[in-house]
Amino acid sequence: MSHVLSFLTALPVAGAVLAGLAGARARMIALAVSLIALAGSVWIWFSVGTVGRMVFVERSVWVPDLGIEYHLGVDGLGAMMLVLAALVTVISLFASRSVLRQPGLYFGLVLLLEAGLFGTFTALNFFHWFLYWELSLIPAFFLIRLWGGPRRGPAATQFFVYTMVGSVALLLSFLALFVATGGMDFLALAQLASTGELHRLVEAHLGHLEMLLACGVLLGFAVKVPLMPFHTWLPETYAEAPTAITILLTGAMSKMGVYGLIRIALPIFGRELFALRGELLTLAVLTVVAGAWAAVVQKDLKRIFAYSSINHLGYCLLALFAVLLPTAGDPARTLSASAALDGAILQIFNHGLTAATIFWFLCMLEERSKGALLLDDFGGLRKKVPVFCGLMGIALFSSLGLPGLNGFVSEFLIFRGVFPLAWQAATVAVLGLLITAAVILTVLQRVFSGPLRDRWSAMPDLTLTERVAVAPALVLMLLLGLVPQILLGVINPTVLHLIDGWRF
Repeated sequence: MSHVLSFLTALPVAGAVLAGLAGARARMIALAVSLIALAGSVWIWFSVGTVGRMVFVERSVWVPDLGIEYHLGVDGLGAMMLVLAALVTVISLFASRSVLRQPGLYFGLVLLLEAGLFGTFTALNFFHWFLYWELSLIPAFFLIRLWGGPRRGPAATQFFVYTMVGSVALLLSFLALFVATGGMDFLALAQLASTGELHRLVEAHLGHLEMLLACGVLLGFAVKVPLMPFHTWLPETYAEAPTAITILLTGAMSKMGVYGLIRIALPIFGRELFALRGELLTLAVLTVVAGAWAAVVQKDLKRIFAYSSINHLGYCLLALFAVLLPTAGDPARTLSASAALDGAILQIFNHGLTAATIFWFLCMLEERSKGALLLDDFGGLRKKVPVFCGLMGIALFSSLGLPGLNGFVSEFLIFRGVFPLAWQAATVAVLGLLITAAVILTVLQRVFSGPLRDRWSAMPDLTLTERVAVAPALVLMLLLGLVPQILLGVINPTVLHLIDGWRF
């Protein structure tokens, strides 16, 4: 039995202990550990290949009477999430160079958060998956609470309470499933659901509660994404968190919700979610359009891109809810569903990379401006810091969905798949693309163009070290825009395998 996934998850935990004892050298240790984890995640990605099924499987019985097993494994989806989590952690650590207060604690918590992400994306039994799900919440709370902005206390509390409500709903739903089935293994429950046996067992042991259980699981993931109207915690949290931690929140933690919908909610509760398809599509469209529109009226750059993140993840939700249709025996519908899911999974990675990079640039701008991040604080920066503006512009155009960059491919696939399945929802959601373009162009105009303010006349451009550090992320955006098959070649077999097992 391979123990690669266990080792990968334990690596950041060991690094957190070392960083906690290292004092001023904690960042160097955390960076070294995160780079090793990134290399391991990339190796796992290439090892997964095109099989479409779980590999690197680890399984051992813990508490058989309670249905608790140590069960790990990754397919193309899980491997991609590992790479994203590792990559975003590296970006966050590079952006955390100004942390001087309690660096050991700070960087130790970041690595613990990375361990929670790794565990969430590899665990296949609810018991220890839930432990990792909660483990990621605790370091994030303290990172916001101890190093955040002036309103960090209320923001951290709001973040914790919202997420805990979703977690309690998840826990109660899976405890009920255990009572009905005697197990909590995701793959086993999905198999029972595909044959109709899960419905029979729930009816026999719990009565007509299956829809309530499905709503509990949906709530747990909807808060995390977030799906409107469960989003109100996010703008305040992103704005008050240290910008380097916002990178982790938007680049990886918000993707846990989308991952949970694909891995857990749709395979196990697809039948119940199919009954709510119209309502869910309405909420997804609301998330896309209202998220983009809310970004228009913001004045703080972090809040602008916080709402923009809601908008971009709304496209993932649009795709996931659109595929809640029977596809067996209908090749055209299967093709559309696979395109939509390919786009949604690719969007997870592309938005994670792009949003993390944008907030990295905001972090560097915040350092140079001594904390100023209001839209009206700037103007004409391209005259003084042309390299900064040019490189950040690439990330902004990626977020806009410019052809040739990574954001375009995933959004194109989503709409290619969704239009034949739910053309009304797709038509309205296109408004989100137009509003997003207006948001990004406004930022480019107000921050980079116009007369240069005197207060920024001495602002330094990116150093050689900063240019070298940020270059790989920008190159990856271009590479995935031109050769998306790098990811799609592994994602598509997984998508086909998932669709084949779903029964709506």
